[in-house]
Amino acid sequence: MKEFFLLFAAICSSVSSDEWKATVVKSIDALVGSCVVVPCSFSHTGGNLPTSRLRGMWHYKGKTPDTKGNNIFHSDATLIKDNFKDRTQMLGQLGQNNCTLEITQIRNHDNGPFCFRVELVKGERNEPTKDMFSFVEDCVELNMITDPGEPTLTQPMAATQGEPYTAICSVIHTCPSHVPTLTWNWKTERIIVYHRLIHSGNWETQSILTFIPEEKDDNRELTCTAEFNGGQTSSSKFTLNVKRIESYNHIIIPAVVGIGTALLFGIFCIFMAKKYKNRIAELQNQEGTMWNRLSRLSRNR
Repeated sequence: MKEFFLLFAAICSSVSSDEWKATVVKSIDALVGSCVVVPCSFSHTGGNLPTSRLRGMWHYKGKTPDTKGNNIFHSDATLIKDNFKDRTQMLGQLGQNNCTLEITQIRNHDNGPFCFRVELVKGERNEPTKDMFSFVEDCVELNMITDPGEPTLTQPMAATQGEPYTAICSVIHTCPSHVPTLTWNWKTERIIVYHRLIHSGNWETQSILTFIPEEKDDNRELTCTAEFNGGQTSSSKFTLNVKRIESYNHIIIPAVVGIGTALLFGIFCIFMAKKYKNRIAELQNQEGTMWNRLSRLSRNR
C-alpha cells in the first residue's frame, strides 16, 4: 500500500533527532489468523544516520534483547524467537526514524507487551557501540480479536426506480499492509475503494457502490462481505426498497386506442357516406335520362 508507507515515512522523518524517544501505540487490536501493523517512530542522539548504521529489534518487555527467545524481531534473524520467525518484519527504514512493526499470522498468545530497541553500529561490520536504547516505557500490547467486526453499511432510506443510488460499506482494521477486500452481491460496474488512517493504528477500508435500481430490485437484499488477511470473513446486509415511478400508461394507451379507433371509424363513415351520395346522384341522373327518352317516344306517336 503505497499511501501507507508514504504516510509513515512523512510522520517518522519529522521526529526530532536530539534525544532518545519513541512514539508507539500503547495497545492495538489484532485479529487472530490475520496481521497487525504497529505504528512506531523514534529519535536518537546520533544525528542523521543511514539505515546501515542502525540496528533495530522488538523484544518482550523485561527481557534481555540480545538473548535468543526474547525477541520477536531482530536484525540478526538467529536471535528471533522460533514461533515468531518469518512472521515479523520492520516496515519502512530505520534511517527515516521508522520503527513500524508488522506481525502476520497472529496467534492468540501474541499479546506482548513488546518494546522497540535501537542500537547504533559502526561501519559495514555492524560493530556495536555504547549508543543503544530500549524504549521500555513505550511498549505495545496486542488485544486479541477472535472474530472480525461486521462491515458498516450506510445507505439512503429508499431508492427510486431509474435514478442513481449509492451504498457505502466500510470496515475498520489494523493491517494496512494487507487491507481487507470488500465485495458486493451486486453488479459491480461502478465501485470506488478508499483507504484511510483513522487514529492510533486503526484504518478504514471503504467501498462505494453506485447503481441504477430497477423495479425488480424492490425488496432485494444487498450484502457487503469483508475478507481479511488470513481468510476470515464477515458481512452485513439490508433490504433495498425501490420507490416506483408512477405510470399512466394504463390510462393513456386505452384512451389513445379509443380515440384512434373513433377517428378511423369517423373517416370510414364519411368516406362511405360520400360514396353512397355519389351513387345516388348517378342513379338519379340515369332515371332522369330514361324518363326523357320515354317522353320523346310518346310524343312521336
